[in-house]
Amino acid sequence: MNAELPPVAPDVVAAAVEGLTSRLRKKLDAAIEGYAALPVTVEGSVRRVRCGEDAEVVLEPGPSGAVTEAGQAVCTCLLAPRCLHRAAVLGACPVADAESLPASGTADGDGGGDGDGSGAEPDPGSAPAATGAVPDAPSEPARDAPVAPTAAQVTAARGLWSAAAAVLGAGVPAAGAVPQAELLRAAHTARLAGLHRSEAAALRVVRGLRGARARHDGHRLAGLVADLSELLLTTGLLAGEEPDPALLGTARRAYRPGGSLRVRGVCREPVVSATGYGGVVTLVVDDEGRWYSVADVKPGGVARARGAGTATVMIGSGGLDHARLARGGLLISGATVSPEGRLGAGKGVRATAVAGQPWASGPLGALFARPLAETVAERLGGGPGLDPERAEHRVREPVGCDLVVVGTADGQVIAREIRAGRPDEEGVPVRLTPANGHPDLAHTANLRQLAARPGLRIRVIGRLEPDRAATLRPLAVAPLPDTDATLRLPAAWEGHADLGYDRLEGSHFPPPGTLPAAGAVVEPPSDPLAEAPLWRLRRIVEVAVSGGRRAAAEPARDGDRGGAGAALRRGGFRTAADLAGALAAEADRRSRDVFGRTGEADPDAYARAWLAAAVHLAGAERSLVRATWGPREADPVG
Repeated sequence: MNAELPPVAPDVVAAAVEGLTSRLRKKLDAAIEGYAALPVTVEGSVRRVRCGEDAEVVLEPGPSGAVTEAGQAVCTCLLAPRCLHRAAVLGACPVADAESLPASGTADGDGGGDGDGSGAEPDPGSAPAATGAVPDAPSEPARDAPVAPTAAQVTAARGLWSAAAAVLGAGVPAAGAVPQAELLRAAHTARLAGLHRSEAAALRVVRGLRGARARHDGHRLAGLVADLSELLLTTGLLAGEEPDPALLGTARRAYRPGGSLRVRGVCREPVVSATGYGGVVTLVVDDEGRWYSVADVKPGGVARARGAGTATVMIGSGGLDHARLARGGLLISGATVSPEGRLGAGKGVRATAVAGQPWASGPLGALFARPLAETVAERLGGGPGLDPERAEHRVREPVGCDLVVVGTADGQVIAREIRAGRPDEEGVPVRLTPANGHPDLAHTANLRQLAARPGLRIRVIGRLEPDRAATLRPLAVAPLPDTDATLRLPAAWEGHADLGYDRLEGSHFPPPGTLPAAGAVVEPPSDPLAEAPLWRLRRIVEVAVSGGRRAAAEPARDGDRGGAGAALRRGGFRTAADLAGALAAEADRRSRDVFGRTGEADPDAYARAWLAAAVHLAGAERSLVRATWGPREADPVG
């Protein structure tokens, strides 16, 4: 994929691939790889790619910035439009988001159209996620009410299931442009039928396949596994009996009117992506305690992320920068809000700077009074059918807690929760890790300063690490009220330090003699995902995606010499062992005709076996992590 090229609608890519002859289709993957490295000539919104002496592909995106019609991509060769050049260049383009596409018959369009001035990254698969409002909060933009699936929607779901099952069976090495085009075609059909959640999952799978095949630095196999599991689960349930209407998802505008808002700054967070984008996200809350964000992310990497911390906020009159917003506030009229809670900067938006509010009062005050165990149980709860976008927003919403630093262990800062009203009672031990480990940002250096002062009491705003045991990524810290053993920040910082930008120094800490003994270093709960044999099931599930059906069948063919099933049973993960065995057996299963000849494998049965293992794995891992934040349950995964 070439980030200089404009995003392209799924149906445009699918049609270009479908128009090729079988001979040209065999050359398509190599052509995409070669054309993705070619220079792109930019002429305003037009992009030109020279594919040879007699061939030039010209892309002219529409008003949305995406190529949404076949006529917006032309080639000068004699075989156009059914030529390899055009199909390969389109295949090298990013896949367009749903918000960039024309509204389908059941969608509500893109409505807002104002934009937020953030220069959002063209590849959402590698873009930094923005903090969103509470999924069920009244301030969230309105969503279409789900209705029971129609016969056409069930048919579209079955087609998308079949395309996804084919990709799963092929695995990353064989899931090239042609299988991806079939998945994109099915995603387009799902969009027209109103299957918005399934369409979004399919587009994430295609992006993940492209990242895996190109070996992008930002690619995560675990992310592709999760997206493929979501796609198969959603479409499988929709194609079953009595499907839940919520599985349809909703058509959402990029930005919707949010009326008048008064928001108070909480902190700034530098953003650096693997694809060269950088900037800042400033987190704010309204008077009801709902979270929003103001983003400024554009090409530039870590250098831009550092500078963006004091860049002008694009909302309102332009007299406020992100540093002041993080410690002040805004009174906004005509606000526009994205589904993730990002505030837009459209032409009709007006904003006036207002005074900030200390963390100890207002809506943030209640945030620090709630025990961590309760907050984590709420954030990490939910069944496998929960919309992953809503679940991600819920997990990423910042949490607040009061902590006492107790030292370091294994290179990590160890702290312990101070429970409101029960300061002498030992709370949950927590690992603190940098929100961003880039050496040019201040996170790591600041955590090093905190770790060097056992007994220090601090108030923390951070994010949960959902895949690790009792781990928090701090974004900002503030002095803990009613104690001398806490931070002494400059008056200009107005009560808190943004750990990505403000650098803590010796003068910001109390003298060593004023710090009480923190007690013996309390090791946080050991990481169950690293120590439990459950990693063996994850390896089988991931190998099935990275290597295809043949790779998943190896345990059945060698008699499970690796001992995965036995190890899982010894560790008490009996269901995981059964599912791993069933997946390997189904992967190796072949039908035979009356003459004993091997027939085609059943892709649906294999996909169901893999999906069962993947869903159980995700639930078991989340249960283990959730247990480390509170009293351990007996056999939490069964």
